[in-house]
Formats: sequence, structure tokens, C-alpha cells
Amino acid sequence: MPIGIDPKVDFAFKLVFGSPDHTRITIHFLNAVLNLTQPITSVKILNPIQGKDRADDKLVVLDILAADAAGRRYNIEMQTTLPTDLPKRLTYYNCLNFVRQLSEGDPYFELRPAISICVLDRVLFAEASEFHLSFRLRCDQRELIFGNDLVFHTLELPKFQPGRHNTKVLGSLEKWLYFLNHAEDLEADELTDQLIDEEYREAARILEMISKSPDDRQFYEARMKFLHDEEARLIAAHEEGRKEGMERGMEQGAAKGSVAGKIQVLQSLLGDYESLLSDLLQLGNDELSAMLLELQERLRSRGN
Repeated sequence: MPIGIDPKVDFAFKLVFGSPDHTRITIHFLNAVLNLTQPITSVKILNPIQGKDRADDKLVVLDILAADAAGRRYNIEMQTTLPTDLPKRLTYYNCLNFVRQLSEGDPYFELRPAISICVLDRVLFAEASEFHLSFRLRCDQRELIFGNDLVFHTLELPKFQPGRHNTKVLGSLEKWLYFLNHAEDLEADELTDQLIDEEYREAARILEMISKSPDDRQFYEARMKFLHDEEARLIAAHEEGRKEGMERGMEQGAAKGSVAGKIQVLQSLLGDYESLLSDLLQLGNDELSAMLLELQERLRSRGN
């Protein structure tokens, strides 16, 4: 029988990757993402889920905050929707994770890197084919690194599409992405046979425990409903924005507004970052036409 628990739902995601009782999973996941020359050997979960977090009036699941033995701080999160301000949000929370290390009077040399890892069930960077992208502070003019204190990793699940027949030869990170994409629909034994390592087996057991615990299952389903409602709200907001865009487009030129509205619709269908209407209307007609043509070609290619 399939596990029936989607690890991309934030409650399940945090129990798998952010539990003090299962830090071996967190360590394995971090090492898979970061590929450090000296692997992480221990972590401390700074914000575990407590019993009070599951109260009916507190359906809030925070990101995973962790620190390793070297003092590096981690913010790990799962995003099933794609808010337009996501890059700013990731920057804000990673900066908080960095500056909160110091108390008043502490020297700056005690600061350790703050690393943000965002797993996305949407495509944020459609122009890049890689499912794993990393970012840090760099020089615009030369290949110089300003510093490694603020680091960002994005993992875009829709870009990762391996066949089920070759999972045993995948790398550690690819296996985690496979786990996130397919665990809900597979039996625990089938999943662990494909992924082999004990960390994946332990993660599958956590999902099984959620499915068998009445309290955990109830909270999981409440979180899943909340996330579905949030996605519906975003879709409604997008539709309203498109309607407003068409109306404003008529005021600024019916043809230009129509092209801008079509671009927004195609971006949404492709899972791209949806451009603001005000930004699109600042472009020239030739630029808009070229953008529309490129999006139409991508949509046709995806359907083939």
C-alpha cells in the first residue's frame, strides 16, 4: 500500500528533515546539497516542532533552522507555491539567520556563514536547465568572491525527471529529490529498495509514522488543506491581476495590454516567475512580441 503522505507538505517535510530525533537525515541531506570538502558530522535543530505547534489555532509550521559543529547556520524550507517576492523573502530570512548569531559587543569574526536551502515545487529560474542552483556575493566586473557568508541554494523539483528504472545509480541529492517527488505514491519497501541507503529508509519510516498516527495525520491533512487554500488564493489573485491588467491595458493601448496579459498567462502555465504588468507595459512592442513568441514555442515544445 502506498505511503500516502506527501513529504512536500511542510509539516511532513519538517518532521523528516528537521527533527532532533532524526538528525542523521538532516546531515545526509545537507551533505548531499553542499558537497563540502569536509562533510558535516553533526547538527543541532534550533526550532523543532513542539506539541503546542499542533494546536488547532496554531497551524504554523516554520522553516527548519539548524547549526552544524562549525557554527554554520542553515535555513531549510519547502515551497509548494511561487510567491512573486520569494527571492526577497529568502534574502531577508538568510540575513536574519546571519546577524542573529551576534550579541551586542561580540566581534564580527565570530560570524559564521548563513546558508539558505529552498526546495521548490515550482520553477523559479526558467532560463536555467539545472535543477540545483547556488548563489553567493560576487563581483560584477571580475571573477571575485566578495564573501561566502550569505549562500543560497534552490532545488527546483519540476526540473528533475529521472526514470524509475535507474534510481540506484543516482547521486545522494538526486535520490532525495526522487524521494520528495515520489514517496507519497510508493510503498515504503519499494521506495527504500530503490534508494538503498539507510537515511532514505529512516525518512520513509517517518512518513509511515505520520500516516499511522491519528494526531499527526490530522495535522498533516490540516496543513495540506491550508496549502491548497493558499494556492487557490494565489491563483485567484493572479486571475484578478490579469483582469486588471486587461482593463489597464485597454487604457494604455488594447493591443499592448492584450499581449502583456497573454504573456502572464503563458508564464503561469509554464510555472515561470510571472512578470508584473507594470514591468511588461514599460517594454516596447517588439520586445513584448518576442517574449510572447518564445513562451508560445516553449509551451508547444512541452506538449510534444
